[in-house]
Amino acid sequence: MRIEEKITKAAELILQADGLLIAAGAGMGVDSGLPDFRGNEGLWRAYPELGKHRISFVEIANPNAFSDNARLAWGFYGHRLKRYRETQPHEGFRILKEIAEKRVHGAFIFTSNVDGQFQKAGFDDSRIAECHGSIHHLQCTIPCSASIWTSEGLSVEIDEENCRLLSNFPLCPECHGLARPNILMFNDWGWISNRTEMQMERLNKWYRQTSRLVVIEIGAGVHVPTVRRASESFNVPIIRINPDYPEVPKSTDIGLALGAIDALRSIKNRIELIT
Repeated sequence: MRIEEKITKAAELILQADGLLIAAGAGMGVDSGLPDFRGNEGLWRAYPELGKHRISFVEIANPNAFSDNARLAWGFYGHRLKRYRETQPHEGFRILKEIAEKRVHGAFIFTSNVDGQFQKAGFDDSRIAECHGSIHHLQCTIPCSASIWTSEGLSVEIDEENCRLLSNFPLCPECHGLARPNILMFNDWGWISNRTEMQMERLNKWYRQTSRLVVIEIGAGVHVPTVRRASESFNVPIIRINPDYPEVPKSTDIGLALGAIDALRSIKNRIELIT
């Protein structure tokens, strides 16, 4: 099927849907200028200090990093927090929001991204499930309790060249020990999942209201395939937007080998032509 035919089919699927599940991986943020850390090369380009010491993403995105070298770990996560706060969502978020608002049951977001970009783009926070947590929330590193709190008031000063935290460590308000982002990391047995579990309960309740669900999956990778597996678990048509891995499992699915903005612009324009 040619790309134009696929765009038309994607537009038709959306028009007949009564609800959209927007499933987003790291590739969703690329058009906003955010790195996706595919392989250590991408990480080391963004953080040369980690590259100098050959520290992999699996090693720095790991709860052990906070006990082994807390200033380096918070240098990495503090810089990401600052970057995500400064980044503005790209045009594709607005297109998705416009498309979703015309569906009877709107949209629900399922994302492995921890950046909070969907909230910043104006999507309803009660319709977002962040399966890997959020950098905009913190927890205790121990953890001493199941508490999760916002990082909204947290100000961190970072030596970006050396990926080091210069300001005071964020602390747990209960035990006054070291705090960490409420993000599911590698080999992470201490992640507090309560917030994400409540989000998933809301997703399941919303899903049961729909009868013609369509999944729009954007930028979901194959190396940590959480989002792709979630998309496929609903057994409904999938519009998979991915320039590198557009392959789809069913004949009713559409795979678009495009970036987020290019694909969403094309679909939006086709919907407007059809209607």
